[in-house]
Amino acid sequence: MLVAFSIAPGTAGPDGSVHDAVAAAVRVVRASGLPHRTDAMFTTLEGEWDEVMAVVKRATDAVLALSPRASLVLKADIRPGWTGELDGKIDRLERALEEDA
Repeated sequence: MLVAFSIAPGTAGPDGSVHDAVAAAVRVVRASGLPHRTDAMFTTLEGEWDEVMAVVKRATDAVLALSPRASLVLKADIRPGWTGELDGKIDRLERALEEDA
C-alpha cells in the first residue's frame, strides 16, 4: 500500500514555520527503512498495512513531543499484491504523457 500523509504541530515557531516538527517526523520515516518520498506537502510511504501505520504513528508521536497538539492528514492507496508503486505509478503516468506528445 501507499500512504501519503502530512503531520503539522498545533503550534508554529515564531516565524510561523513548522519545519522543526516536520523534520522530526521525516527522521522517523527515513529511519524506518521503508520506501518513501517527501515533497513540500506530503510524505509517501510504501509497505504493508501494519508497518506503514506504525511509522505514521511514530512520526506523529515525534511531532507531539514538540507540540501539545498535532493535525494528521492521511490518504491511502490499498492495492494488495502490488509493490514498487511509489515509482510504478509515476512511470505509468510519464509513459501515458509521452504517448500523448
